[in-house]
Amino acid sequence: MQQEVVHEGQTIILNAHLRIPDSMIDPSTTQEQFRASIDRHVFFWPTLRDCLKMLDTYARREPGEGFAVLKCDAQSLLLDHYDSARLSKYDSGSSPRYPNNCTYKKSQDMFLPVDSFQEINKHLVPTKASEIKEVLIEGKVSHLSKYVEEVYADDVQRVPERWRELTQPLQDLRVMDRNGTNNPS
Repeated sequence: MQQEVVHEGQTIILNAHLRIPDSMIDPSTTQEQFRASIDRHVFFWPTLRDCLKMLDTYARREPGEGFAVLKCDAQSLLLDHYDSARLSKYDSGSSPRYPNNCTYKKSQDMFLPVDSFQEINKHLVPTKASEIKEVLIEGKVSHLSKYVEEVYADDVQRVPERWRELTQPLQDLRVMDRNGTNNPS
């Protein structure tokens, strides 16, 4: 179930959690604890391909809904939120298609502080850049407009006024993917 929230005069639609089988949750935590941990983070996908994968997942799950993708200045975002930035090797909030075949269990240990990247060598966390599936900011990201470089959406009227000049059709992302463009965002 989605929920509408008004923040600084803008309506934001929050999507419900995907159903995660109990068998995917590490015995050291509960579903509620893991969901609460997820709710304390803002998620970013580091590549166009990862972003499109999540977009497709949500589009299948919520047919008829409108979506927007924000391309952000990743370097500035990470520098400004360095102490609260985390990396994940897996799509932490998603439910794997074949949970019994997974080699990991979901827990807060999935979230590696950026400062520990390439210093901790465990199966559960990324050890090289190509393994990073999500970049998370614990807490909140204030002044998001400072980082937004482009907005991809089909309904420009639903985009905040200050971002409209940055807006391009959502389909342009798929064209970039077909052309081999895979810029970090």
